[in-house]
Amino acid sequence: MTHLHQQIAARVDAWRAEGYPCSDYPALAEILEWARETESGNLRFLRRPQLRALETYWYLRLVEKTPHIFDLYCKLYPPDENIGGLLEALGIPDAAFKATNFKADTLWKRIKSDDAFVRDFKLEALRETLTLAYPSYILALAMGAGKTILIGAIIATEFAMAQEYPDGPLVQNALVFAPGKTIIESLRELAEVPYDRILPPRLHKGFAASVKLTFTRDGEKNIPVIRDSSFNVVVTNTEKIRIQKETIRKADLGTLFDPTREDEARTEVANLRLQALAGLPHLAVFSDEAHHTYGQSLDTELKKVRKTVDYLAARTNVICVVNTTGTPYFRRQPLKDVVIWYGLSQGIKDSILKDLAGNIQAYDFSGDAKAYVAHVIEDFFRDYGHHRLPNGAPAKLAVYFPQTDDLKELKPIIDRTLVKVGHGPALCLVNTSDDSLTKQADIDAFNRLNDPSAPHRVILLVNKGTEGWNCPSLFACALARTLRTSNNFVLQAATRCLRQVPGNDRKARVYLSTDNFNILDRQLQETYGETIADLNHAGQESKRARIVLRKLNLPPLVVTQTIRTVVKKAGAGKPLRLERPRDDAGGALTKTVFTVAEQEATFSVLRQLGDTVAVAAVPETADAYAAAVGLAARYRLDLWSVHGELKRLYGAAEIPVSHVEGIARQIEAQTRDYEVKEERVDVALALVRTIGFEKEVNASGAEVYTAEIVFPKDREKYLKFITDFGGGVAGDVSFHYEPYNFDSSPEIDFLDKLLAELGESRDSIEGAYFTGALTDPNKTDFFVEYKDDKGKWRRYTPDFIIRKKPAKGGKPGTGKVFIVEIKREHDRAHPVDGRDGLKARAVRKWEKLNPDRLKYQMIFTATETVPGEKMTAVRKFINEEAT
Repeated sequence: MTHLHQQIAARVDAWRAEGYPCSDYPALAEILEWARETESGNLRFLRRPQLRALETYWYLRLVEKTPHIFDLYCKLYPPDENIGGLLEALGIPDAAFKATNFKADTLWKRIKSDDAFVRDFKLEALRETLTLAYPSYILALAMGAGKTILIGAIIATEFAMAQEYPDGPLVQNALVFAPGKTIIESLRELAEVPYDRILPPRLHKGFAASVKLTFTRDGEKNIPVIRDSSFNVVVTNTEKIRIQKETIRKADLGTLFDPTREDEARTEVANLRLQALAGLPHLAVFSDEAHHTYGQSLDTELKKVRKTVDYLAARTNVICVVNTTGTPYFRRQPLKDVVIWYGLSQGIKDSILKDLAGNIQAYDFSGDAKAYVAHVIEDFFRDYGHHRLPNGAPAKLAVYFPQTDDLKELKPIIDRTLVKVGHGPALCLVNTSDDSLTKQADIDAFNRLNDPSAPHRVILLVNKGTEGWNCPSLFACALARTLRTSNNFVLQAATRCLRQVPGNDRKARVYLSTDNFNILDRQLQETYGETIADLNHAGQESKRARIVLRKLNLPPLVVTQTIRTVVKKAGAGKPLRLERPRDDAGGALTKTVFTVAEQEATFSVLRQLGDTVAVAAVPETADAYAAAVGLAARYRLDLWSVHGELKRLYGAAEIPVSHVEGIARQIEAQTRDYEVKEERVDVALALVRTIGFEKEVNASGAEVYTAEIVFPKDREKYLKFITDFGGGVAGDVSFHYEPYNFDSSPEIDFLDKLLAELGESRDSIEGAYFTGALTDPNKTDFFVEYKDDKGKWRRYTPDFIIRKKPAKGGKPGTGKVFIVEIKREHDRAHPVDGRDGLKARAVRKWEKLNPDRLKYQMIFTATETVPGEKMTAVRKFINEEAT
């Protein structure tokens, strides 16, 4: 039996393969296709699980029409065809169905209303699904997958779609429940999302100009949003607005209420905040980590959010509710609202999380933890002591203690062991909830642990460093003793040290007692649906690396291109001259009176009395400003010129709405005189654009530009550094970034042979670069546009560019250019990639426009190398004299 999320995934895969068809809302395909670079298919910004979740969300929203989860189950598991399949998918045991005399309607009613029935058959999670009055989905993504950014992506795409289709069933306001007390952190993360890498440029502009971020503040009785306004994102938590007056603190009441009426004041404050939210139409509710409290308190936390959303749904149109979580289980029951599931083991396989295979170590130390913690310190510094992240941050160890007394007892052992392994106690940093042990300076140091220069490497924690702590340089966690309460055990012992960064190749490690090992395994099953065995076997299937720009000031490639522009025809552009449409343009209202009487000439028994008369009716009107704004936006005209014409025609009178379309037709007839012109211009194409890279400051204070790449683990052999080509000429004239991420062995062999040729002729060559993997238009201008077989414009970046030095006195970048594409022999006749394919024809147009400065060659090979005879044209280009 496949789970619901597996059924949906198969349908989303097919939808993606077809190009995201959505006839009523075609801009959706534009948005989802923008997530990948056109030529390479590499992800532009969103990670793989985030994009999968975004695709799934939109598939449910617009293809399936935002169904209630139970309706979705009934569609994918039709009860009329196979009731057993539906019951199995919903997790309903046969005994429960039997108890209702095998009547489905009775079964659903008892799940909704019969507490004993639900308790006996463990159907609590299913009841949550069936009793909701609105569509609610759970997007289950493991820690580190970027759930808050996913929420930002959903909101941005919803708002952009709502602006594109203002009358569509789209979200125009968003309420985000942040986990715990992290409202400001969540708000900051949502504000810092690079939405221009999620939305195409034309849609991003409108979104960026209209979105408004706000949050619930302590001491404020209301939320600063305008009723009935659009494109608000309100970040809050259940403590700030849920329907429980007891949660309103005295600080929130201010001085406006009489102290003797405190109970009434608490109710009023809660109501004001909720009423402000209920005044926002087309609302979506996002619960970020709503289910982050593990174990048996999950049902309580769920109800806190549900109660508030139920209130809002009854007072405004809540379009849908989206919950993100890494724990889609409740008492080992999978939550039935899950529409996508991306687990810890999958995160490890995709290199979003550090590999943990074979690195969960359990120790039996019979209650005496001194030898255990000493061993942990020695083992960590032996295996991780010299390891650093690419930014220079050294590997760190977190040791969790149940009580401050345990920390006080064991810290001297840790200090002595640090001295034994060649370090000192100064490497330790203590952070606890006990003010007597933790100073403000220690708290500040804890918040600076991500700084590569931070001196602390062993972090000793009590009631700190669990959920919300993001420390990529944390490579190991240890539990000093068996925990007496273990609600956060999984977070403490496993997930805190799993956050991955590009360029890291070391596994994480978890140290724990045998007692804690069993607790960890049980809670992994309860909250993640996985076991330690799953994590031990979840080796990384994909890897991440960091490429670094080496040559920031490469001269641009100057080529002649044909530029097409749409311009007004000669004589066009005259001022608008409109005429007032006829008064009957919208049709007239008439009245005819009939009576019942026999008519000898016909079978009709209705006879008209008197003449048909016109009935005076007050037409629907709009003021000149509103009409001008709509018409100017529709035809991209100057607002005031349109407004002036309307005022000339109507003066101070209102404009009948029935006239607007007649005026629009006149405007269209007077402004449609355009033509396409072509001209040849020289265009400077940047081989590298730093705007597409992240600027970092390394340990020595120098600025470096980097980008993350993801590739299958079995393709790591195609990642090559300068030293793989012997250095020297490779570093001088090639490798504008490092490492190069090739696609195939023939590409590597070609560069090897090319550099060998340049060994003796390097003085004539300005540069020889592999460009085939750098395709993001934010990172390079070097691409050729072509139309695919469906008429859509695509980008193609050839594999290599070889540039001659200019003639004496010439400007750098103006020498002759040789563009080379390496292909497998079986692609020779391919309609897109072949010798006469769409890509080649597009580059040859360049070649024809630049006969004296540009040459293009495709090299086909049936082996893993490029035969020497196929280097002839390249060799000739290298050795010819500069002109």
